[in-house]
Amino acid sequence: MDEHELGVLDEIQRRVLWLATRIVDAANHDRGAGDGVKVGGHQASSASLVTAMTALWFAHLDGEDRVAVKPHASPVFHAIQYLLGNLDRSYLPRLRARGGLQSYPSRTKDPDEVDFSTGSVGLGAAAPLFAAVTRRYVDAHFGARPHSRFVALIGDAELDEGNIWEAVADPATTGLGNVMWVVDFNRQSLDRVVPGVRIDQWRGQFEAAGWHVVEVKYGRRLAEAYDRPGGAALRDWIDAMPNEQYQSLFGLTGPALRKQFLDGAPEGIAALIADVSDTDLGPLVTDLGGHDLAALLDAYAQCDAVTDRPSVVFAYTVKGWGLPIAGNPRNHSALLTGEQVDALRAAQGLTRDTEWDRLDPASPAGIRAGQRREALSRAPRERALGATVPQATNVRANKPISTQEVFGRVLVDLARDPQVGKYLVTTAPDVATSTNLAGFINKTGVFAPTAQRSWSEDRVLRWTESPEGQHIELGISEMNLFLLLGQLGLAWDLSGQPLLPVGTVYDPFVLRGLDAFLYGTYSGARFVVAGTPSGVTLAPEGGAHQSTITASVGLELPGVTFVEPAYAASLDWLLCDAFGHIAGATRATPTAVPAEDGAYYFRLSTRPVDQAPFEAARARLGDAVLRRQVLAGAYRLVDAHQAHPQLADAPTVQLAASGAVLPEVLAAAAELADEGVAAHVVDVTSLDRLYRAWQRTLRQGVRTATVPSVPGALRSAFADRVPVVTVHDAASHAMAWLGSAVGAPAVPLGVDEFGQSGSVQDLYDLHDLLPGSIVNAALAALSLR
Repeated sequence: MDEHELGVLDEIQRRVLWLATRIVDAANHDRGAGDGVKVGGHQASSASLVTAMTALWFAHLDGEDRVAVKPHASPVFHAIQYLLGNLDRSYLPRLRARGGLQSYPSRTKDPDEVDFSTGSVGLGAAAPLFAAVTRRYVDAHFGARPHSRFVALIGDAELDEGNIWEAVADPATTGLGNVMWVVDFNRQSLDRVVPGVRIDQWRGQFEAAGWHVVEVKYGRRLAEAYDRPGGAALRDWIDAMPNEQYQSLFGLTGPALRKQFLDGAPEGIAALIADVSDTDLGPLVTDLGGHDLAALLDAYAQCDAVTDRPSVVFAYTVKGWGLPIAGNPRNHSALLTGEQVDALRAAQGLTRDTEWDRLDPASPAGIRAGQRREALSRAPRERALGATVPQATNVRANKPISTQEVFGRVLVDLARDPQVGKYLVTTAPDVATSTNLAGFINKTGVFAPTAQRSWSEDRVLRWTESPEGQHIELGISEMNLFLLLGQLGLAWDLSGQPLLPVGTVYDPFVLRGLDAFLYGTYSGARFVVAGTPSGVTLAPEGGAHQSTITASVGLELPGVTFVEPAYAASLDWLLCDAFGHIAGATRATPTAVPAEDGAYYFRLSTRPVDQAPFEAARARLGDAVLRRQVLAGAYRLVDAHQAHPQLADAPTVQLAASGAVLPEVLAAAAELADEGVAAHVVDVTSLDRLYRAWQRTLRQGVRTATVPSVPGALRSAFADRVPVVTVHDAASHAMAWLGSAVGAPAVPLGVDEFGQSGSVQDLYDLHDLLPGSIVNAALAALSLR
């Protein structure tokens, strides 16, 4: 790139710096929130990436490339989108306002097109890596898509996040030559100037993981100075200078800067810079490569040339570049004063009337912006899969069977479906066989970029690795599981191919990947995850492997539908329904369930459960009614008045439960009948759907000042307004709200302490989940009327 073009880019980056700074300034000083809470923003953290981002969007990227922007650089991103014509001017003063620009880039909430949500540091950095894993899979199965580069712009402090290194080290992410990370190496964290520069450590870690590493440390001024006589000594001193001392130079000028620069310097350095004026010394010794457009573009080109592995660029920058707060150890959330903003505006040649203007379209900079807008344009993407998922696979269950086993069978049956099978892709963090994916893997194989030779034969698991495989095996990292599921669930957008992603994980370890789970659903990803086995029902495994709060997590996570069935047919219906929603296909028989758009969390068990009670309910209600109620979240498994007509006038109680505890609940209902108490049994298949239905009616009542109605799902499952006992192999509070929803006294039973080893009988006794305890709870509930 010649000097003229670099000059044009420099003009653009100066306008980007101004707009990004003013966006934060306007949010804090032009808009009064009136609530006493500061708006905030990150002018310094934005400024450090202005050069790197200008070089990307105005000279390097193509329309098919996908970029994650570090959270605190969101004002720079929006400034760039505005200059490209992709964002309306009205949004610029509305950072962090309702309906305005988000604090951090958001796929689902920002008005301009964001590729990757960022905000929980470390996750946005790793997301493009797993998007590239997804693209490699899509290309192998559905034909090569237009070439894309997956770029992450990350702060150096993000490298303290453990999930970064889990992602870098996972075998599934090796060999991705279309990945580039750009580290904003400003050597400051939120609270301080980092006392030690860890570049050697980080370089070594990346190289050990097989990455290509590029350092962009110095700009052209310093590079030329190093080439002069004595330049090597100057370089050695700048390299050896403590980071705190170097950062302090940015706040100084004139003789004070010279004195600080020479403090502790070896003999001879003062003479080397004696002919450099006080005016020129600052720009010379603070000339960092991360603010040199040519150096960055060269680094990006070097990364493009390495196609057999991911690349990382360490771009040395200063936090607050181009601003009067540059290098200040307390500049992270600092805001420029009104006088400083006025001076910056004037330096740009702008006025109050022109400060929000785009680049003059007839100027070289404006022409470049127009050209880049065209080069970066994208065609619309289709979210729907275009395949119809069957309502059920009609899985057979003639004997007691666990939901985990049924889950595996349903996947195998769907894999045989010519419309659906090719879109299924599974993944697991080294627990594929123990979560019942073996049948699916035996049928479809394990995905590998190239065919791998098998050196041993296993009758149980035929682990054939090839580009045709449909299971992506991960190392033991639940964070990586949810990061990959999130990107598989966004493949329709980032790789032009909708998929049906499925992940499995031991249920207690859902919590270890919770941040990435939340990240995927916040980004709008659509996938199925099965947490299995769950609860204290995994009795001999002990407390470390027994999940108690995961049901609450599933219920509370936005963008997630939590499901916990007990019986084979209900799981079959629910899983096919989930895939149907993800596929976005038109259903042959519409259900009463409102449209959902997000992830599905199935909490499953290894405990075999007798299927006869479900078949009895099926005979009583019929498939159409029962399926509708199962999908809505609950159905009456046992109607006490029909089962025991003699109890028509007896005291009545409702026993509500999910999953593996249903056999104990049924036994308690039978015992209550013997004692003259009518006990209806309600199988709650999705606490989530029940709760949402209840909340919808409540909020409608609140917003319209009307009496809330009772949603149909609750009305059909809990037809009688009588006391309720909730029973759950999870924290008791997860179901406790049902009493309020039904409008009756409730006694919640569940697991509110850490588990321990023992038999199922032992642990159910310990946590009051045996029939005798349930009977006593029912009598207590009746006494509360």
